Amino acid sequence: MKRLVVNADDFGLAREVNEAVERAHRQGVLSAASLMVAAPDAVDAVERARRMPALRVGLHLVLVEGDPAAPATEIPALVNPSGRLRTDLAAYGLAIAVRPSARRQIGREIRAQFEAFRATRLPLDHVNAHQHYHLHPWITAEILEIGRDYGMKALRVPFEPRSLLAAVEPTPPSLAARIAAPWAALMRARVRSTGLAVADRVFGLAWSGAMTEARLAGLIARLPEGLTEIYLHPATKGGFRDAAPGYRYRDEFAALVSENTRDALRNSGAMLGGYGDFVRRN
Repeated sequence: MKRLVVNADDFGLAREVNEAVERAHRQGVLSAASLMVAAPDAVDAVERARRMPALRVGLHLVLVEGDPAAPATEIPALVNPSGRLRTDLAAYGLAIAVRPSARRQIGREIRAQFEAFRATRLPLDHVNAHQHYHLHPWITAEILEIGRDYGMKALRVPFEPRSLLAAVEPTPPSLAARIAAPWAALMRARVRSTGLAVADRVFGLAWSGAMTEARLAGLIARLPEGLTEIYLHPATKGGFRDAAPGYRYRDEFAALVSENTRDALRNSGAMLGGYGDFVRRN
């Protein structure tokens, strides 16, 4: 059986993102969104989600390049002088690996974000992390331990098979994809051993910020059996605070609502939903 989660990351980052999520869910193929609980427009995102009960909402843990949920004074190892989460990812990752105080603070921030999500009273469909920073083994461990307290049932593992990408469009592996692949393989086995739901494959890393209509429809048209997640970063326009340079936000939004994409989904025979819709069948 083909099962598909079409997910929007960065829900709550900006009104432009929230508007695209709502329209792509109501008019297109978007079935899920991942909420940044401490982002500037998280309140607006939650209000929209409450009006869309069929939209499956998860927690997009932000541990880098964003605003923390815990007070900055309680997590000094995680923030820069302005009080925002660090952007020096390599040095940051090393600090987490070697400094027990940094690991304790990571746990503090993760728990604060789970608490903030719980406060929305939205059902927790899934968990993932900004910039896939949960691939760090210590962060994986913290999420697995803390997530149990909040009813976490599914965790994204960015395992992206290149054969299907190549069938849609020949794409050389990016540096990010080469770095992520071995860590994703380790994480996949670890997470599955806990009984959490994990997709058989996840697409969005190679074409991050550039999941065009041709790419999205092409992936959907070639879906294998099993559970697939495709994630995007839609927005009605770019230029907002923390917008990623070079991301084709409007093109990704257009891909979600295009007739070609909707036709591809209908023709695929896949069941569309969130992780929670498929947990018992995974």
